[in-house]
Amino acid sequence: MKKTLFMLMVTLLSFQSAYSQQALEDSKTTDNWYLGIKGGLSSKITHNNDFGGSLNPSVGLRVGRYWTPVAGWALEGDLFLRDKNFNYSQAKRLKGFNLNFLGTLNLSNWFGGYPGQPRPFEVVALGGLGWKHVSDAVNRRMNGLASKFGLDFLLNVDKARAWQFYVEPAISYDLTVNHRCNYDLNTAAIQLFVGINYKFGNSNGTHNFKTASLRDQTEIDDLNTFINELKGELVAKDKRIAQGIRMIGTLEDSLEVAKNVKPTVVTNVTKVVKVNNNVLQPTVIFGQGKSSVDAAQMASVAMIAKYMKNHPESQILIKGYASPEGNPELNQKLSEARAASVKNALVTRYGISASRLTTQGMGATDELFDEIDFNRVATFTDTTK
Repeated sequence: MKKTLFMLMVTLLSFQSAYSQQALEDSKTTDNWYLGIKGGLSSKITHNNDFGGSLNPSVGLRVGRYWTPVAGWALEGDLFLRDKNFNYSQAKRLKGFNLNFLGTLNLSNWFGGYPGQPRPFEVVALGGLGWKHVSDAVNRRMNGLASKFGLDFLLNVDKARAWQFYVEPAISYDLTVNHRCNYDLNTAAIQLFVGINYKFGNSNGTHNFKTASLRDQTEIDDLNTFINELKGELVAKDKRIAQGIRMIGTLEDSLEVAKNVKPTVVTNVTKVVKVNNNVLQPTVIFGQGKSSVDAAQMASVAMIAKYMKNHPESQILIKGYASPEGNPELNQKLSEARAASVKNALVTRYGISASRLTTQGMGATDELFDEIDFNRVATFTDTTK
């Protein structure tokens, strides 16, 4: 018997360990408790027993808790109102009572897994040891060791799965008859109970175990940050593209105007018009705070390179400008960097000799163009004319 009880406890603890790794929300000590009442009949199991004539009524109370969706425990007390064919007690009304400590095993969740809430119908096995007391005993043995095994056929009758109605067939052994401790059918009784349990509310807002949402909030926050950064980059690129489109439109308008203006001192120049004597028409426009030449502005640089190749004697002064917002000292450095960037493009990409190019940072201005953004430019002056 000791080996059987030991194996039962090991089994229950193994279920607790296994289901502690299931994706369930954490439970508090006050969670997953239930309280129930029951009533039923019992009869002695012997070959000479009159089953129909020896039915004894009893009522009981049960309190329990589940550790996991599979394993739990319960403490129950049964009051026996009659002991026909047992003849243990001479009491008039209450013949005795049992106090049992039981382990419970939800077979439905064991074999089928826990679906997130109890099924409408479940089967629960239970078993354990108890203490038996007889009132006004005939043979003066008023206390003894008992053991019970049974099955609960449960109906979860409401949407919240808080109320359970069950039918329980069971067998109960009196283990200490004749000063021996053994499982003997001649000292056992079969029982049939019906009962109802109420499961108290849990800290998770339900009356049962709740599956956890498998997510890492830190990882989600990192992904959201990365997505927002990508969105910011996309918006910035859209702004640069829109700015480039505006610049292209402005250059096309300027080119169209230049085509209709008769050149003053220019020969064999394609798409380049000199106005104000020696100032060449193309300009290179920069983004705010930028000194690098965008791909959209390389057309203007190419036009200057072609002009210089057609006029090998020409010397070009590149003037860099900045728009008026910002620190004057920073704007001066930015204008110098813009002029140097254009010079570097003419030398490295188009093979223009660096000795033919001079750069000058002009600082901030708002007088070249009415549109402030267009004042972030580099201009070209032929100093040989």
